[in-house]
Amino acid sequence: MPRPSAGSHHGDKLHVKKGDTVVVLRGKHKGATGKVLLALPRDAKVVVEGVNLVTKHVKPSASNPQGGIEQREGALHASKVALVDPESGKATRVRKQIVDGKKVRVAVKSGKVID
Repeated sequence: MPRPSAGSHHGDKLHVKKGDTVVVLRGKHKGATGKVLLALPRDAKVVVEGVNLVTKHVKPSASNPQGGIEQREGALHASKVALVDPESGKATRVRKQIVDGKKVRVAVKSGKVID
């Protein structure tokens, strides 16, 4: 039996992927931009560089013998971020198109091919 996805109506697909520059649309970090460090399609979440910093208590280990408290990025729901338009630098939706026999993502605002 397939696992129900968290809030996504398109199975395990996201409109953004690792390396994309996104802008946060909702929450206390609204308006912040950053690069997607990690995409979690099964949970419909993304981790954005410098956004949603959380405090994590880390146990001592071989790589970190001191342990301690560190700040790291927490996951955001993918619906709370939008891709940054490569032309205008503002938030845009994403459309899928076939260009030269290849399915690519296209920015809705400017019509520019993203990947």
